[in-house]
Parts: sequence; structure tokens; C-alpha cells
Amino acid sequence: MNPDDPGLFRPQKESLPLPERMRPESIEQMVGQEHLIGPDGLVTKTLEAGGAHSMIFWGPPGTGKTTLSRLIAGRAGARFVQINAISSGVKELRDIVAAAKDALYSGRKTVLFIDEIHRFNKAQQAALLKSVEEGILILIGATTENPSFEVISPLLSRCQVYVLNPLSVQELDRILEKVFSGDKLLAGTGISAEAREELIALCGGDARVMLNAIEIASSLLRSKRLSEIDTDLVKEIFQKTGLLYDRAGEEHYNTISAFIKSVRGSDPDAAVYYLARMLEAGEDPKFIARRLVILASEDIGNAEPYALMLATGCFTAINYVGMPESNIILSQVTTYLASCPKSNAAYKAIRKAEKDVRKNPGLQIPLHLRNAPTKLMKDLGYKEGYKYAHDYEDHFVEDDFLPEEIKNSVYYEPTDKGREANLKKYLDARWKKRKR
Repeated sequence: MNPDDPGLFRPQKESLPLPERMRPESIEQMVGQEHLIGPDGLVTKTLEAGGAHSMIFWGPPGTGKTTLSRLIAGRAGARFVQINAISSGVKELRDIVAAAKDALYSGRKTVLFIDEIHRFNKAQQAALLKSVEEGILILIGATTENPSFEVISPLLSRCQVYVLNPLSVQELDRILEKVFSGDKLLAGTGISAEAREELIALCGGDARVMLNAIEIASSLLRSKRLSEIDTDLVKEIFQKTGLLYDRAGEEHYNTISAFIKSVRGSDPDAAVYYLARMLEAGEDPKFIARRLVILASEDIGNAEPYALMLATGCFTAINYVGMPESNIILSQVTTYLASCPKSNAAYKAIRKAEKDVRKNPGLQIPLHLRNAPTKLMKDLGYKEGYKYAHDYEDHFVEDDFLPEEIKNSVYYEPTDKGREANLKKYLDARWKKRKR
């Protein structure tokens, strides 16, 4: 969309949706993002130093990425062109670049705002490189995903990345104050203090969601014979909280990471909270169960060997039961694993052993440990000198089982937690016996 196009239809402000009507007209009117647009903000200092430059705005929905981009273009005196990565292609980009060149000849810069820039493929992103580098375009991309993963490195290196934070309760309340005091169409509309708190809580830091909910609520007041917006009406509009969660995006990985770290850190409360958050957002329970199976070995191991059995049983059970009852099973196993003693000794053991295997891939297995099913093998010394452990006291035999070059290597070092503590005592006793 090019707002400089004289043929562009511009609807009356009163006919626009509430989020558009409430869009600030200057950077000073914006609420939130003080770290960027406050007196000492990074964007403020950049604009004071000489105008706009190419940048990526990374943050949750409804935090002001589009608004700020428009205001930056206005402050810089530049044309503002807005497209959405989902519906735009390379041909449209070429047309925009051509128009930007013409405008630049006339002494006017162009800000190209690409919403959801992470939706562009590599070829589409690469098509922007030359224009950005030569200053034909000032690119502002908006994304809810981590640009490190979604934006190609050459383009990322030409842009400054700015992180936008979710709006706080206080900031959302300030926006509400502006709505009910400044919007002509909502003049006289009331909202209870409880409904106001509920609205802020349910919008999840997304101002656009909050404003849309207000508009819907205000339109329903007459039909519901209400004098003001109350909590029941707010809950009815939301019905189910729109959680910030993208099963293919960064929030997916952030949430499962927080879940696993909470179980590992022995915090069942935090663990079950993140579990509920994933399930509420529609995460596949099998994905969660698989991660619990891995965690049972990696982070608990022989400190509580039963943990692996329970986690495996959880995976089997949710296949039998399905949702929504599987959430009970996942809750049981999550809280159990979070409460277990922890040990990563098994994990560390295999990693250290793998390192030695890769460093010395051709080490010979000791002859006495090899099978000798043929006469030739026996003649070559296979199995010769092998000591059968059960023939010895405590079923323990003093012998070398590793290749000669690494025979004193220690990979498995049990902790002093849970059942692994007993195993540690046993192995320590074996080691001392062997050293005699």
C-alpha cells in the first residue's frame, strides 16, 4: 500500500476499526517501548542523528511494530509503502524498487515496511539486498519470529534489529484511558473496573486484541441490555484466551525449553504451568511425552531408574487415552519427574565415550573379550585369558575391558543422589579393589 498514491481511496476515520482510529499520529503519542522511543531510546537517538535506517522490529503481535514504522517514515519525511510478505512476491518488490528510484531522483526517500518478513523465502529476501545496500529503500521488517533463524544473514547484516516488548498492564491501562476519553464513537460507553482488569489480563499484552474486544463489546451492549461492559461480556468475547504460541515458530521452542528446564530444575509448579500452556495452545501431547522420555534418562538417569519406565508408560498411555484426559497423565509424570533426584551422569558418560570413539576410531578390542567360534580364532588368541565374573567373589573380576590405549578412562561418574548414590558406593568399592 502506497499512501502517496493520489488515487488511493481513504475512508473517513470514523468508519475505520478502533485499532486504526486509535493509532497515534506522532512518536510522542505512542504508549510503550520506552527503550526505543523514550528520550534516551535507540530509535529516538537514531532519528535525531540523521534520519531512518533499515531495521527489523522483532516482537509479539500488537506491540506497535506497524505504527512505529509509519511514524518513523513520517518523521524522516519519507514515502511509506506497506506490504505483507504472505501476499507479495518478487515482481511487486521490483515495482516498488522502481518507484523508489524515481522518488529518490526527486529527493524523497522511501520506507518499505514488510509485515511478517519471516514469511518471505530466501529468494524474496535476497531481492531486497541491492536496494537496501544502495540506499534506494529504507527497509523496515516486522516479525514475531527470531530474525536470526528467519532472515537471511546478508539482509540481517544490513539492518539493525530492535526488540519490542509486550505491553505492560500499566501501558495497556493507559491505552484504555485514551480509548474511553478520546474516541468519539465510544463516548459515553462505560466499563467496570473488574471488566477492565479482565480485558487487560486476557489480551496477553496485545493492544490490537484488546481494542478489537472493546469494539465488539460496545456493539453488544444494547442487544444485551447492559449499561456498561462487564466481566461476563469480556469473557464471552474472548471465550478462550488466545495464547501466544506458534507450533512451528520460536514460541514453540521457548515454551518447551522453559518446560524442560523447569523439570530439570526440580520445580513442579513451573513445569506444570508450562505444560498447561502448551496443551491449551494445542501442542501435540505425544511431542511433550517424547521429551519427557528423553529427560528421564538425560537429567534423572540412575538417580531414579523408575523415571524412565514411568515416562515410557506415559507415552503409551496417552496413545490409549487421547485428549483431553491425557493432560492428567502428563501432569502426573511431569510433577513426578520434577520431584525426582537428578543426575546427568549417564548423559555425560555417553558424550565422553563418543568423544574418545571419534578421536580414536580404530582401537582394537582386547583379544580376551572377543568370541572364538572357530579354531582359527582360538589359534589367534581370541577369548584367551577371559575371566568369567560370576566365578569370582562378589561377582567382580579384576580385569581390563577397555582397549589398551584408554584402559584407565572413566566415563560414568555416578552422583550422590537417589539410587545412584548406592551405585556410586558399589563402583567406588570396585575401583579401590582393582587398584590394590
